[in-house]
Amino acid sequence: MNKIMRYICILLPFFAFVAAMQLTSCGSEKETSGDDEATNADTIVAIDTTKIPMGKYGASVRYGRQLMLHTAYYIGPNGINGQYTGNKMNCTNCHRDAGTRPYAFNLMRSFEDYPQYRAREGRILSLAERINNCVMRPNLGKPLPLDSKEMVSIMAYLKFLSDSSNVSRVTKGLKNMEVALPDEAASSDRGEALYKSYCERCHAANGEGKMRFDNVTYEYPPVWGLLAYRPGSSMHRVIKLAQWLKANMPYDKATIGNPVLSDAEALDIAAFINDDRKHKRPLPKTSKEVDYPNYEEKAVDYDKGPFKDPFSENQHKYGPYKPIIEYWKSRGVTPTI
Repeated sequence: MNKIMRYICILLPFFAFVAAMQLTSCGSEKETSGDDEATNADTIVAIDTTKIPMGKYGASVRYGRQLMLHTAYYIGPNGINGQYTGNKMNCTNCHRDAGTRPYAFNLMRSFEDYPQYRAREGRILSLAERINNCVMRPNLGKPLPLDSKEMVSIMAYLKFLSDSSNVSRVTKGLKNMEVALPDEAASSDRGEALYKSYCERCHAANGEGKMRFDNVTYEYPPVWGLLAYRPGSSMHRVIKLAQWLKANMPYDKATIGNPVLSDAEALDIAAFINDDRKHKRPLPKTSKEVDYPNYEEKAVDYDKGPFKDPFSENQHKYGPYKPIIEYWKSRGVTPTI
């Protein structure tokens, strides 16, 4: 029996790799061209981490990946390499599979896509600044020094993802899964019932998740409370969170491209999770912080005024969103969703 178990342990990784390759396509040597656009639109791209090179660059890439997977251990409140994040969440809680999972804030193009204009800040951000946005907002932390080993390693890892994948802007799964917007507002009350059915078993009735046995990080992260992501984070927008929920939750039932939640259910759960009337969240560290300084660029589901449209904060938060979208389109502005 022991000999059989040894054979199984040896062969399991091989079978897992073969299965993954049947479902995905890894283009580590082929560059993307315009002719690849149609193919990439229907392709899920995987990353083969065995191709991380040796040497000092490879060591930096590996550490960057570990930072994505085990953020709290390395740079959390009790981090062994510095205390930069203010809670015990990990980057991979949102950017699943260290930023490589489709439809989960995928990061495989981030090294190519930055510097990039960001409406939330109203200016062009470097990739390092964008990384620090995540450190400071959902992780309640302080900025990583730009020349720190941690910042350089995260950027090295993102460069490896970019270099090792055959992706274009239309590659399947790089953007979040779209949700159809209904004619009615999302309902926090309906979402509360759905949360109890789908989410409570992992994230707890109080929304504060489940801490791992060693108290280093979470087995299931908090979705509200004073140690969860704060207002101004992307996840605090109802549409944005609903897109992520549809593609990824429940984590043990939804598979890549095969959601369990309907669009309406995802929106209602997002409305409940992000209902600041029912749940507490950490506040920004400074009252001087201004999101979307150009009001006409505010995301449709961003809920803090003032607005340059006739819709209330409540409608911006919960919808219905179609009238807001149509209003801006009629004025020649493409709204942010």
